[in-house]
Amino acid sequence: MNSLNMKMLSGFNPGTTATRSWTGRLGDLEAPTRRQWLNCGNRARTWRITACASISSGGGGSGGVESQRESESSFLSRSQTYALLKQKMEVAAKSEDYKEAARLRDSLRLFEEEEPILRLRRLIKEAVANERFEDAARYRDELKDIAPHSLLKCSSDATTLGVRVQVRSVYIEGRSQPSKGQYFFAYRIRITNNSDRPVQLLRRHWIITDANGKTENVWGIGVIGEQPVILPNNGFEYSSACPLSTPSGRMEGDFEMKHIDKVGLKTFNVAIAPFSLSTLGDGTEIF
Repeated sequence: MNSLNMKMLSGFNPGTTATRSWTGRLGDLEAPTRRQWLNCGNRARTWRITACASISSGGGGSGGVESQRESESSFLSRSQTYALLKQKMEVAAKSEDYKEAARLRDSLRLFEEEEPILRLRRLIKEAVANERFEDAARYRDELKDIAPHSLLKCSSDATTLGVRVQVRSVYIEGRSQPSKGQYFFAYRIRITNNSDRPVQLLRRHWIITDANGKTENVWGIGVIGEQPVILPNNGFEYSSACPLSTPSGRMEGDFEMKHIDKVGLKTFNVAIAPFSLSTLGDGTEIF
């Protein structure tokens, strides 16, 4: 669950010039793989940040815990099936086996209609659009009961001492191999300094958890090979990626920063709120 890094540095003020460069960090990946990730970074510039939601654990007793484990196991299996169907359809289309691609497309549509999480998300969206908020609340409670882990969004937004960190993740089908248990997720981070003091990003810390509950802590100097200085009312933006062995997971962490307008100041941690990595997405549009 190591992170594969790409650079996307952008000024947030009109007239500034964006620069891009590749600074891959996974030595075991070949150059063609890293070049394809660069294309992912370019595409990510159109994402839209949405709010972060949190998971709440409910119920007590061993029965409730066992039920939740069974639900999560079932969700994991369905997510694997969904990702595999999508990959097979893509392969069939590329090989011009359009009859098979059409069959797989219909299977995917049926799956999406019957998959409880996707169905409830669709019902919530329709209810909100039609201002049927009581129905939306009921559907959301039902979703919380059957799959509380699915309520974590694929995005997050948190501010610490005037430094705002926004994140959005997306599943990359083209770099994933569900049949081999390989799932790739790209994520884009936007750091905005809304304070009146310049800050420098010194270190990063990630907590990466897969769908089986396996957790890995990752520490590093700066991000994408830099320790950027972010002036007031300016921002720093970059893209990176995380491979998982499961079709879903979550990430959270913090950036260690310091104010640089005075000598000898202590560092402080800027929170990166939890966000989901999911082959099913979260039902919101990419910005």
